[in-house]
Amino acid sequence: GVIVPFAPSLRRATVVAAAAAAIALTLSACSTPSTDSGSGDGSGLPTVTEGKLTIATGEPNYEPWFVDDDPSNGEGFEGAVANAVAEQLGYTADDIVWVRTTFDGAIAPGPKDWDINLQQFSITDDRKKAVDFSSPYYTTTQAVVAVGGSPAASATTIDELKATKVGVASGTTSYTVAKAQLGEADLNVFNSVDDVVLALKGGQIDAMITDLPGAFYVVGAQLDDGVVTGQFADANGGDDFGIVLPKGSALTADVTKAVDALRDNGTLDELQQKWLSDAVDVPVLK
Repeated sequence: GVIVPFAPSLRRATVVAAAAAAIALTLSACSTPSTDSGSGDGSGLPTVTEGKLTIATGEPNYEPWFVDDDPSNGEGFEGAVANAVAEQLGYTADDIVWVRTTFDGAIAPGPKDWDINLQQFSITDDRKKAVDFSSPYYTTTQAVVAVGGSPAASATTIDELKATKVGVASGTTSYTVAKAQLGEADLNVFNSVDDVVLALKGGQIDAMITDLPGAFYVVGAQLDDGVVTGQFADANGGDDFGIVLPKGSALTADVTKAVDALRDNGTLDELQQKWLSDAVDVPVLK
């Protein structure tokens, strides 16, 4: 057959077309959406449901951590913290999907069907082997549980508390704080927290010292006429509560950044004062 020369004009047209195709391909690659699901507000965070932040908590849940066992109302300390963290991440309350989990199941190894979980989880090295934690959003204080009508029930200062019979479990952070605040001579020391509760029920002591979450549990589930009368200002040695995330979560850094921002701007202190002091009438002992 006859060989037709490759005309210069045809060569130029081919080069231009190839260049245009390459540019189009590059632009297409740059504009391709991320395969990570994320919120509709453009945050691009990889969440289990696109455009939503799935937050888990326990069932049932109690005050002052949540109110009316309804996490979606944004009330209670952890309910308010969850909403504040979500806002930092770019989600509104309407973007939150609430689900329920057991405490043990949440910190067990394995995949999760939620993005973050709040259930008063203390941060420990052992738990970090199975799940991720954010930075702490609360450090537990030590509180006083008193029998209603006893002298300790009306104590508002440390000096007034010293004039009553106070019990504490040996070898605990509660004992360390109680000894520093009240002096060892003013304490009745028991082998365990359960023994202290029994002594309180039996009238051997007027009050006991335990961490604030434990104090709420004693009053809500173990002592019929108990009241949480006050808390100590010093949180040294208290347990740090962190938000739990699945192990290796791509959200861990962002959630930690959100918690840190809330700590730095004073929001966490304000929520702690509102829900763990004022709302439940547990003032700091003077």
